[in-house]
Amino acid sequence: MSGFLKYILIFALGFGLWSYWLKDDGGISDASDYKSAAGIHQFQGYSMTNLEPYSGEFRVLSRENYNFGRESEISPVDFALGWGAMANPEVYKQLSITQSNRWYYWRYENSPPIPVNEISTHSANTHLIPATNQIAKQLKAIDQDDLIYLKGQLVEVKAQDGWTWRSSLSREDTGNGACELMLVEDVRVISKS
Repeated sequence: MSGFLKYILIFALGFGLWSYWLKDDGGISDASDYKSAAGIHQFQGYSMTNLEPYSGEFRVLSRENYNFGRESEISPVDFALGWGAMANPEVYKQLSITQSNRWYYWRYENSPPIPVNEISTHSANTHLIPATNQIAKQLKAIDQDDLIYLKGQLVEVKAQDGWTWRSSLSREDTGNGACELMLVEDVRVISKS
């Protein structure tokens, strides 16, 4: 390949990446092909069904952005959220908390700050689907340790090829399938970290 062609290829790749990073923030209801009726939303080939309303005050224990993979087309960010005792910094700061591959992990060194069952049932990895570009921007501005209010719907997402992503409907479950998949319709920061 000639030097000139290499420069053209590098330029095209660079421009493509630049365009990708400048795109909008990923809210669904500002998209031109978004339609909604009776709790069922259609968006870019996906069908999203409301399962039940979901809201509350949560502590952001950790956050992880996603730019690749099918799920990131719908949900660009996961928050590991804590409530009850797990919203208390004196408790969760005694844990090592991480996120990876759409999972949330915690561990402790010597003894748990609260019963292990309470850690598991008062925290969860939550896949967030911003309902608008404005909400997507608000979610981007939220940091670990912020205390926030979220309101929206737990949903099930289906694609035309049969792919399905469904929210847990319990705050008591753990393990595979225990994450919440939430269409965020309102978000507020109660206090910054």
